Amino acid sequence: MSLNKRKWFGLFVATLIVVFSFTSSFQSFVNFPKEIRMFESAIKQLKLALPLSVIVSSSNPEILEVNGHQDEFKANLSYPLTVKPKKDGNTKVSVKLFGVIPFKSLDVNVMKDIKVIPGGQTIGVKLKSAGIMVVGHHVIQQENGVTVSPAEKAGIRAGDLIIKIGNKKIKDVTEVAEIVNKMGKKKEEIVLDIVRNREKIKVKVNPLYDKKAQLYRLGLYIRDSAAGVGTLTFYDPVNHNYGALGHVITDMDTQEPIIVGDGQILYSNVTSIDKGISGKPGEKRAIFVDEDHVIGNISKNTPFGIFGKMDQQPINGVINQSIPIAFPEEVKEGPAEILTVIEGQKVEKFKIEIINVVPQKYPATKGMIIKVTDPKLLEKTGGIVQGMSGSPIIQDGKLVGAVTHVFVNDPTSGYGSFIEWMIRDAGMLDDEKLKAS
Repeated sequence: MSLNKRKWFGLFVATLIVVFSFTSSFQSFVNFPKEIRMFESAIKQLKLALPLSVIVSSSNPEILEVNGHQDEFKANLSYPLTVKPKKDGNTKVSVKLFGVIPFKSLDVNVMKDIKVIPGGQTIGVKLKSAGIMVVGHHVIQQENGVTVSPAEKAGIRAGDLIIKIGNKKIKDVTEVAEIVNKMGKKKEEIVLDIVRNREKIKVKVNPLYDKKAQLYRLGLYIRDSAAGVGTLTFYDPVNHNYGALGHVITDMDTQEPIIVGDGQILYSNVTSIDKGISGKPGEKRAIFVDEDHVIGNISKNTPFGIFGKMDQQPINGVINQSIPIAFPEEVKEGPAEILTVIEGQKVEKFKIEIINVVPQKYPATKGMIIKVTDPKLLEKTGGIVQGMSGSPIIQDGKLVGAVTHVFVNDPTSGYGSFIEWMIRDAGMLDDEKLKAS
């Protein structure tokens, strides 16, 4: 073959390769996953779209069947491979050309079904910290006229959590003033046990006499609780677990996450809504219906919301039966719905669009960008407002996530987190099973 002909032949082959790379068959080959996770009741179709005859086998045949087979079988890759679990466990599906040449392999992790009842109800949140939160410093005016904050001088910082004064555990701010004044009168140095950045430290401080208040003080602003409203995301009717809010509760002054000591949730009634506009997020205004009617406790406050147990199944009037959850890799761009309250205690369904999905193999917030498209919700709220956090996101009959944040400059849009991370924090899915494909 002449040099010129070889050049034209090489160009022809290169052109064929480029053209083939844009075909659906090539894209299916490239995008064929190396591993998938499935629930027991799920069915997946895997497409290679290649005119090849292959041998398909499973390393653990009792875990699943492929195209109705549990044993080794011959398949034509022009048609999809249908994977249907039989029980939970792990197996490897191998695809071989001529029965001997490895072509593709797929690790399959089958898990027991997880189904929950989606929420949407507006809830009141009353959270008690696991100690006394330091939210700032103030100076003490002494009899000689000198002003100073002994606590700040001793190195106590805003965001610290005081768990002990001396050997006494402290859970209420009213205890602090009494103990400090008593020890100050005795001219005793106070040893504080503090949690800072998850580490326990001891700090020594000498209380000073405040001439104006006529008490011995440390020069601290402190708080032991927080309250507000949010939205219930899901309820597990089997174990009575719940998840809500979709984001962590922080102290309003320090912006530090509140470490839970105790907490309660109760039903809340939406009385009005401040509509969101560009540059100014809107807000649900709500009141606690009955502060004596506690519907659940709060045991955890994490980056993905609050979690605990509920005494009874909440009723939202829209979806009152359990539905499956979706893994992050199952969520796709396109239409979806949220459940939330915009008046009273009535849960309603509203249309949204999932604009962007951020692949996440490990727990992280802001997994998807959503946009409100429902005319009624846009008219009433302008889009996403404060208090809507935790509203469940439903797509194709599955609970896929929760509303978390609004875009300040575009209240029609915001972030959502994947439901898997909330399910994990609720203790319903093992960490080892969270490794997404």
